Amino acid sequence: MDDAPQDAGLMTKGVLVKRLLALGLAAALACAAGPASAQIYGILSDAKVVPVNGHLGAAYLQFDKSSATLMGQLRLSFYPNMDFGFTGGLSRLDIEDDTKSSVRLAPDFRGQIATQSANFPMSITLGAALGIESADGFSLLSIGPTAQASRVLDQANQWTAFGGASLLISRSEIAGKRNTDTSLPLRLGLQYAPNTDIRILTEAQLAVSDEIRDDFSFTLGVLFPF
Repeated sequence: MDDAPQDAGLMTKGVLVKRLLALGLAAALACAAGPASAQIYGILSDAKVVPVNGHLGAAYLQFDKSSATLMGQLRLSFYPNMDFGFTGGLSRLDIEDDTKSSVRLAPDFRGQIATQSANFPMSITLGAALGIESADGFSLLSIGPTAQASRVLDQANQWTAFGGASLLISRSEIAGKRNTDTSLPLRLGLQYAPNTDIRILTEAQLAVSDEIRDDFSFTLGVLFPF
């Protein structure tokens, strides 16, 4: 009779150890780019994957020093604890005193490593993303792994804080000049869900060691599960 509670305690400790290891892996992924000194354009949602056969649509406005972008995103899932995203948009950007219109496309995937619960403080996903941006005389290709974490802040599940990082390898071509760069975009944001049909998001990005993009960008978004 006394063995059952003890076994249950051991199982709980085992689950906790596994989740702590997952958290350590996410932290290592985020920090790995430090000695090397851009989801591509941001996290754009909390760190909980879309449920199987579920969908998440979204629209975003993103601003930085040299560009303004209107983007849309569709996320969907075919497998448990994994989802896929497709982001696209149009951007107006200034390059070498010349204003251009560019097209952005960025597919990504992510897997759920941990979910916030009474035994673990946050949700965590790991994944990878590919981004392509193209305009007349300008192209940018970026690829790299992503790590994201989020935490619900209130009992009503309305406010969620999130953050994350990517390790991006980017290749750009501007007026025939090519450049390869490695960067570590850091993201921090807040999501508000007034009801189950809509979410409002704000996100800031700091592009550490990025020779191509602006150092800081800000994103406003509206998300709607369906």
